[in-house]
Amino acid sequence: MKSLLVLATAALVAAAAPTPAPCAPAIAAPFARKTVSLNGDWRYIVDPYDTGYRDYRQKPYDASPNPTGGYFLDARPRDATELVEYNFDASPILNVPGDWNSQADNLFYYEGTIWYRRKFDAPKSTPDDRLFLYFAAANYESDVYLNGRKLGKHIGGFTPFDYEVTDLVRPTNNSLVVRVNNQRKLEGIPTSNCDWWNYGGLTRDVLLIETPPTFISQFSVRLKRGSANVIQARIQLEGPQKEQDVKVEIPELKLSAGARANADGVAQLEMPASDIPLWSPEHPRLNTVRIAAGADEISDRVGFRTIETRGTNILLNGSPVFLRGVSIHEENPLRGGRAWSEADARLLLGWARDLGCNFVRLAHYPHNEHVARVADEMGIMVWEEIPVYWTIQWTNAETLNLAETQLTDMIARDQNRASVVVWSVANETPISPERTRFLRSLVETARAADNSRLVSAAMEVRSEPNDPDHKIVDDPFGEFTDLLSFNEYVGWYDGSPDKIDRLTWTLKYAKPVFISEFGADAKQGLHGDKRDRFTEEYQADVYRRTLPMLQRIPGFSGTTPWILCDFRSPRRPLPGIQDGWNRKGLIGQNGLKKEAFTVLKDFYQSIAATAQPKP
Repeated sequence: MKSLLVLATAALVAAAAPTPAPCAPAIAAPFARKTVSLNGDWRYIVDPYDTGYRDYRQKPYDASPNPTGGYFLDARPRDATELVEYNFDASPILNVPGDWNSQADNLFYYEGTIWYRRKFDAPKSTPDDRLFLYFAAANYESDVYLNGRKLGKHIGGFTPFDYEVTDLVRPTNNSLVVRVNNQRKLEGIPTSNCDWWNYGGLTRDVLLIETPPTFISQFSVRLKRGSANVIQARIQLEGPQKEQDVKVEIPELKLSAGARANADGVAQLEMPASDIPLWSPEHPRLNTVRIAAGADEISDRVGFRTIETRGTNILLNGSPVFLRGVSIHEENPLRGGRAWSEADARLLLGWARDLGCNFVRLAHYPHNEHVARVADEMGIMVWEEIPVYWTIQWTNAETLNLAETQLTDMIARDQNRASVVVWSVANETPISPERTRFLRSLVETARAADNSRLVSAAMEVRSEPNDPDHKIVDDPFGEFTDLLSFNEYVGWYDGSPDKIDRLTWTLKYAKPVFISEFGADAKQGLHGDKRDRFTEEYQADVYRRTLPMLQRIPGFSGTTPWILCDFRSPRRPLPGIQDGWNRKGLIGQNGLKKEAFTVLKDFYQSIAATAQPKP
């Protein structure tokens, strides 16, 4: 929780540049393909000692129908003399997608290993088609086995991954076993300490995807950088026949173009057009994009827009825009579990729209794919973030690799979502030379993967040593970001609310200023004097004082107060008040709005009614 935003140049960032190569983690647009859903009931075994795990570096593969060994791969006793000390068929059931913490009382605080098993059939449309197992996310570390064979290991709790299973799958009665471990790790991304619930399990969709032998694995379709009249497309093919013709059509715009993929399977093309309808919160125009290559064809709904900075302005489609936002955790407060569905996305974004938002910050990790797609439809701009949170192992090369992988996987998944306008690489990281080098590397990675969006992070502020009412923003990392974005909690963690009125600010960078977090805790329904902490009146007073104070900051371009809804956190044990919930939400765990919700809504309505370009 906290904010950042950096880098604004005195001129438009509009220099022509080649289309960046998209990342290629999981198959693009999985829900647009021929799929079999593997969601539903999965048998599970709780394994806190990892009794059922054996590394295949120590034990060779056993490809027999009933593998032997200590690992839990759905084995059966061969006869009455053989000892097998587990049985998936007699084990309880978890629903997938879903976290295990909110589905079973004994797993509420559980951190460790759980083994999942699902039986499924896999008929193919044609004998030559390929099959892939697609996991939209599993938190945090997963080992995947099909019919006794290990497919691979994935690390990272919020990004998709897949495995080809064409030669391993059977038409019927396949056994898919997944070991998921959500233990926090010092070297992990996030690290061992964070202020949200560590939901474990297969938390998002699991699909069996069918493709032709050569298929479209990744694609990007967007406006050419620096232009509002040229659409640029890049398509990546995978398979034995990479060199073939690729065609892109946008029927609503009466556009069509083709290109020949090279030996690496890459096809690039441009489509000049005039008067392209641009996507914006006021007019969230989406266009059907059809891509065909050989036997493969997919379609997506894509919006076209530009986002850039000029001086201290953020420009959407060339015009200044104020980001009326709120931060969101991927949690449905009404049931207290991980959000994962389109319905969850519509609930949370619907509340944001009721608040008057044109922008949301998805903290502090990549949220599920449905959120950005629903934001596209609703006309809500999005900040997406990876969980480089607080203190990471800045000098650990493997930790940096984990962060870069999660960043590029997030970009690859959502690079065609018009709503996504900011990639964030971190939140509230303490300043050090090692940390700044780490984050600068992530910024360079983000821009290499996608040069069409802003890059930022949520930074912190410091006080003048001799004047605690004077706040200074001079983080050296601010040199490398597109927004000067930071979190501040004056009135809650820093003094009482009356201190807010006295604040003065010094900013090192002349960039758009974005306040990524501010706020205060309040238990919904708890009322009292505005000086009484945890009351709705106290929280509302912090908002009433903070909003006009922020308007006095030069270059103030938007904010995402912390946070839309109360969310679970084991760091918040105060009995009778927190009870394991962070209470900074504008909406309580019961779905009821607090007084501060109306305060912020009124402010956003006044901003929207009087929106004028900044001088």
